[in-house]
Amino acid sequence: MNDDTTQHTPRSLIVTFYGAYGRGGPQDAGGIPGPVPVAVLIRLLGVLGVDAPSVRSAVSRLKRRGLLVPERTAAGAAAYGLSDAGRQLLADGDRRIFGRPAGPPPEGWVLAVFSVPEEERHKRHLLRSRLARLGFGTAAPGVWIAPAHLYEETRHTLERLQLADYVDLFTGTHAGFTPTAQAVARWWDLDALAARHRAFLAEQEPVLARWSRGRAGSPEAAYRDHLLALDAWRHLPYADPGLPAALLPDDWPGGRAAEVFRRLHDTLRTAGAAYVREATAGTHRTQDAG
Repeated sequence: MNDDTTQHTPRSLIVTFYGAYGRGGPQDAGGIPGPVPVAVLIRLLGVLGVDAPSVRSAVSRLKRRGLLVPERTAAGAAAYGLSDAGRQLLADGDRRIFGRPAGPPPEGWVLAVFSVPEEERHKRHLLRSRLARLGFGTAAPGVWIAPAHLYEETRHTLERLQLADYVDLFTGTHAGFTPTAQAVARWWDLDALAARHRAFLAEQEPVLARWSRGRAGSPEAAYRDHLLALDAWRHLPYADPGLPAALLPDDWPGGRAAEVFRRLHDTLRTAGAAYVREATAGTHRTQDAG
């Protein structure tokens, strides 16, 4: 469930919240049945320090982007549900954020080469930004590269955005002349990626240590820490495309960051969902003017 690249903004937190709780799943699994009441968003985002005007403003932007649609609960309260595009966006993100490949990933690379007419140059910018958000690096001007395991996701994403007509995809191996590890360091800014992983670790390792000491915190604290960890993590699997370990520096922090997120997610999600269920039960009995 990926959307914004800026972490902990009201808009990013709302997308993360919908990904975790707002898809209309069974309430006993932590989901909010039906559309999410505005009052619920205001209350639960307030736990994270987001005030009501910021929630409303972020929801309006997400509505304009076609990710949220206004609805009413059975009790008549103002609410927002996910659009079809919003559900697809979150489902695509799940595979990247939570997916565990079965067996070793395929070897090789996928190349994306595109040509966009000048009169449609806005689509050129969209293509570049989308490929970057999928984790592609730049092999040469107009030639983008990613590990081969991203082929299907890339194809699906470009078709969904109606950009496939402008792109040719190729798969293959790197045959020289620069050693592949050196080429990878040229195609991606590995220092910047490593810095992002270390920033995640600096923020979240102390949280994991606190919860690992065996003293259970409150359900509200579990909800807050889980949503912040998920919001921080969900961008990283897109910035870092999952390059083969043999091509990365020996001290690469990505594996440790992934393990910290996994442990936080496993530790906090149940208690956090319990808090959301409690907050939802109370708010469904009230109405909000929207």
